[in-house]
Amino acid sequence: MMSLTHQTNWYQATPPPGLMAFRKTNVEFDDENAFHDDDGSGLSVADLEANVDARGVDVRSLLQRGNIAAAVAKSVTDPPVGRTPSSLKDRNTQTVMEALQAAKTGEISGIVKTLSSDQLDVLMKYIYRGMASPETYNSSILLTWHEKVLEVSGLGSVVRVLTDRSTV
Repeated sequence: MMSLTHQTNWYQATPPPGLMAFRKTNVEFDDENAFHDDDGSGLSVADLEANVDARGVDVRSLLQRGNIAAAVAKSVTDPPVGRTPSSLKDRNTQTVMEALQAAKTGEISGIVKTLSSDQLDVLMKYIYRGMASPETYNSSILLTWHEKVLEVSGLGSVVRVLTDRSTV
């Protein structure tokens, strides 16, 4: 039980001894104004560019062999996020969209079921990014992908994507 102190404010509650012993982190020390937007990769722009180029070559190779599921999985694995230059993000988006457009409507469900939850979240980010540019990408294909991803991952994926600060 908490006891009330009668020193300054009658409503100021003090916890009994030992109750707050579990708290190891000083929450008052955290400075909310000290935000650092970091992509967490620690790679240089040249390394990121090499990764995006290699991913594009791998995805196109998988598409030529007809392995669309692997191409989609490869395209959404370890995307450039955060403060990565937008030109790299655009090139990677184009790679993802090529993989998505190569799938037939009947194959989409099976492909989505093979992806991990992290890959589904990244895929949902790219779907929304593609929908933001209807003049560039086919919205009907993206809506079909959105429907299938939503069936598998649920609304949690949409919430995670919309609240995540790291954009693709």
